[in-house]
Amino acid sequence: MRTRITDLLGIEVPIIQGAMARIADASLASAVSDAGGLGIIACGGAPLSWIEEQVRIARASTDKPLGANVMLMDPQAPEVAQLLVDLRIEVITTGAGSPVDYLPLWKEAGIKVIPVVATTAQARRMERLGVDAVVAEGTESGGHVGELTTMALLPSVRDAVSIPVIGAGGIADGRGMCAAFALGAEGVQIGTRFLTVEECTVCDAWKEKVLGAKDSDTIVTGRGTGHPVRGLKNKFARECRKREMEATNPEDLEGMYAGSLKRAVEGDMDNGSILAGQVAAIISERGSARDVIASIMAEAEALGAMDLAQVAALNATQGRAS
Repeated sequence: MRTRITDLLGIEVPIIQGAMARIADASLASAVSDAGGLGIIACGGAPLSWIEEQVRIARASTDKPLGANVMLMDPQAPEVAQLLVDLRIEVITTGAGSPVDYLPLWKEAGIKVIPVVATTAQARRMERLGVDAVVAEGTESGGHVGELTTMALLPSVRDAVSIPVIGAGGIADGRGMCAAFALGAEGVQIGTRFLTVEECTVCDAWKEKVLGAKDSDTIVTGRGTGHPVRGLKNKFARECRKREMEATNPEDLEGMYAGSLKRAVEGDMDNGSILAGQVAAIISERGSARDVIASIMAEAEALGAMDLAQVAALNATQGRAS
């Protein structure tokens, strides 16, 4: 299946794995890339030595294109930006800020740059800067979230820009992929669905939490601090929500979040931040990354009254720069 996204990134199917901090490592990224999508290594908060090691391991596992994510609010973002050039990474996705300071460096190195955006205004700004595509991510997603839903955000971004748009937030199967394409996407980014695959190295307890989740089992914390995050409800999340409602100074809450993701990664399902999107409610199987990608593509193609590639081609002609 060819779209502007598959052609741009040199991949076989228009599926990008979400950059989940402390989760998206070489094991998951290389498996997704080898299965035809684009695997992403999450660099946010990671030591430079770890990033270099993960890219090396992933390169040894697949010869397919590989991506990395840069969290731009990370104090070591400048060093990460240069390291990814040195490692000859093919694609960089960005979040938590503007990539303007690094675009000349990355573009000179031939790297494709794809920021994650939560509003149409951000998408327009990114296109003016000269990025290659944008990920329009709705608030249904896990991890850091904006306010707009995918249903509202995606068509608005598609109408506002001429570069390719990747839909994210609430997509875990072929139905979600078809919906995203109908709303204007030419590719999808998927995170929560890959949490349960064999190649994802999160603890088994985290995977079981996702597999057992109901549609009301996620919660957003941190809105009062300006850094909202969606995860599964647990003791930690409920305590966060309670203290946020009582707090008079958002700065008093910062210490409460410190280390919460690390605790979850290490297996503390009570006191850690178990990141996951609302779409966890429809995930009931494990399998491999290859199994997941094959299943999504087969379902999407079976459901499509129109050929998805034709829909993507139509979307490519409908965007307009402002």
